Amino acid sequence: MTATEECSKRSRGLAIQMDDYLVQPMRDFVKLFEELGIPYAIMGGIAVGAHGIPRPTHDLDFTISLERTRLPELYSAAEQLGYSVPEAFASGWVDVVAEMPLVRVRQWVEGKAIDIDIFLAESGFQESVMTRRVRLELETGFAWLVSAEDLILLKLLAMRPRDVGDILDIFLAQGQLDEDYIRRWTEELGVEDRFQDVKSQFHEENSGDQA
Repeated sequence: MTATEECSKRSRGLAIQMDDYLVQPMRDFVKLFEELGIPYAIMGGIAVGAHGIPRPTHDLDFTISLERTRLPELYSAAEQLGYSVPEAFASGWVDVVAEMPLVRVRQWVEGKAIDIDIFLAESGFQESVMTRRVRLELETGFAWLVSAEDLILLKLLAMRPRDVGDILDIFLAQGQLDEDYIRRWTEELGVEDRFQDVKSQFHEENSGDQA
């Protein structure tokens, strides 16, 4: 059994809901990636709702396997669906967030911007994320999401206060995780101290439940 099959088996049967204004963009981009033959995995708040405890989220986050030379094709397909590409990205700029390359597409709904952040899987870690992605049922249908372990690692790279809370929620909801895998990548990514700190915080906050 492959890692992807094992993760899918563990996660089978979950149905994830999302805010109404994210439903159509999620449906659009899952379909767009699949039609263009672009491997993808959903990250961010939607993935937290799948592997941890649902919380409000105001944008969509994906990681994809795509050569940068195909970015104009992706942008063109998104624009045909009514999305806009910020000028800097349309001109070829690629941002870097948490040491990962990122591009962005945007939709305006009633004067409010909904960002679709798209990380490009160009590192060994991100390639591992893609091989371990899981297929779950969302409100919009079945889609690929990052695994619980990889979501923890992504949160450790970002390490905002919200990310710490998300990791704690994932620990609580998942129970058993592949800690050998997490430990390997925390060492390679240089975030092992962050992992131990959050793990210690989790045990301190939940020690009374085990008494």
